[in-house]
Amino acid sequence: MEQDYAFLDYVIKALVDNPDAVVIKRSVDEMGVLLELTVSPDDMGKIIGRDGNIAKALRTLLRVVGMKHNARVNLKINEPAGGKREAEIKPLDDVIDSL
Repeated sequence: MEQDYAFLDYVIKALVDNPDAVVIKRSVDEMGVLLELTVSPDDMGKIIGRDGNIAKALRTLLRVVGMKHNARVNLKINEPAGGKREAEIKPLDDVIDSL
């Protein structure tokens, strides 16, 4: 298991209430390592934090882990189905009709 994956897995499962719902996908390309994180919709607030501070801290720590292994590590947090942002997005026609 890669160090960046193991680190993220450990930290995220310690933060969330539903550790069984945590899914981390790791991919490597010419840009570096991409870790895609998916958690339960109820746990999104714990991962993002107020003003995104927890997410920023996680990304910073992952970059440090990556620097130790000569890799650029990026974190993408996937919006779960049924999330709050999804409910806020309306089709353009609906917005125009409401005006």
